[in-house]
Amino acid sequence: MDKKIYAQITLTTGDKINLELFAKKAPITVANFVSLAKQGYYENTIFHRIIKDFMIQTGGYYLKDEYLEALPNVDEIQGEFFENGFTKNDIKHDLGVISMARKSDFNSASSQFFLCSARSEHLDGSYAAFGKTTDTKSNEVILKISNYQTYNIGYGFTDFPCEIIGISKIRIGEDRYE
Repeated sequence: MDKKIYAQITLTTGDKINLELFAKKAPITVANFVSLAKQGYYENTIFHRIIKDFMIQTGGYYLKDEYLEALPNVDEIQGEFFENGFTKNDIKHDLGVISMARKSDFNSASSQFFLCSARSEHLDGSYAAFGKTTDTKSNEVILKISNYQTYNIGYGFTDFPCEIIGISKIRIGEDRYE
């Protein structure tokens, strides 16, 4: 029997988001996320895009002396979703689902990911979902962040949060986090 993979995202607020990752449905995506998390890549990254009743996005930027800085580039991965010819991934973009952000190129995902704060069926089959929250409290944290006020800071950042929230660390394990 294959072992399950779990992740716990600890935020700068102390809140936690607990996830189960679905390696059978998105093996490349899960391996990429797990590798980056274990390297500490996501530590001190911020949620830079928040859209109420849709999603919260992170994994690309951090603040340095109050200036927005991009994280180092990482390799792009294959998009594991139906529109890209990948039929094993049938994960629906429901509340609590974690999925890879990408550009218009189907194989352009690298480090940025988002957590759905509402059912987003228009993403099904078009983005590589790869896990889901394991408890109600985690969903409540996502919903709380989704309600943060945002503004346009320019340079393509139209949904930037007024209140900064980031990732302190991500733990990966074979046991479910509480």
